[in-house]
Amino acid sequence: MKVTSSEFIISAVGPKQYPTDGLHEIALVGRSNVGKSSLLNKMMNRKGLARISSRPGKTQTLNYFRVNQMLYFVDFPGYGYAKVAKTIKEQWGKMIEGYLKNRKELRFIIQLVDIRHAPSKDDIAMYDWCKQIGIPTVVVATKGDKIARGRWLQHTKIIRQSLNLRGDDTIIVFSSETGQGKDELWAEIMRRIRASEEIAKETATKAEETAPANE
Repeated sequence: MKVTSSEFIISAVGPKQYPTDGLHEIALVGRSNVGKSSLLNKMMNRKGLARISSRPGKTQTLNYFRVNQMLYFVDFPGYGYAKVAKTIKEQWGKMIEGYLKNRKELRFIIQLVDIRHAPSKDDIAMYDWCKQIGIPTVVVATKGDKIARGRWLQHTKIIRQSLNLRGDDTIIVFSSETGQGKDELWAEIMRRIRASEEIAKETATKAEETAPANE
């Protein structure tokens, strides 16, 4: 997809601050230092739009980025960083749980894992949580440039088995350095958005057909 506009909108700490324009929302989750900001910048063609922090765990809000006036990327706080205070982690948990369970604009999750390592317990717990709630997930194996292309299949197989990938969930190898996986990820995003729009249309049509006629 050609990105013609991308902008940071808000760092939200609760539902009252979430956008109200009804655009599609795609949440990005992953461990601290897995490369969420780098992926966002590459996907939006903006080098410094999503800030890359030297201090893992710094993001403590849901950061909204609007693309082409069509969708939002919602950047979640990174998980698995030991030095983040327990009270802050608890606040994150409540905010994230409320968003995942209640946000009707959320279409699916992009979960980032480092291709060089097997998914952590936190990665597995996050994926399982999304499955329990019923949220579709696209797993992105970041830092694909850090290992030889010939080893991608081996490493993605480990990720797939460790997470126990289910349903329509898929894995895409990505590199913010080379752009590997960018077009594939955009294609997957658009495919899923179109599918959700078709489902919404079908639901609306069925509701109209079953609605009682006005006397």
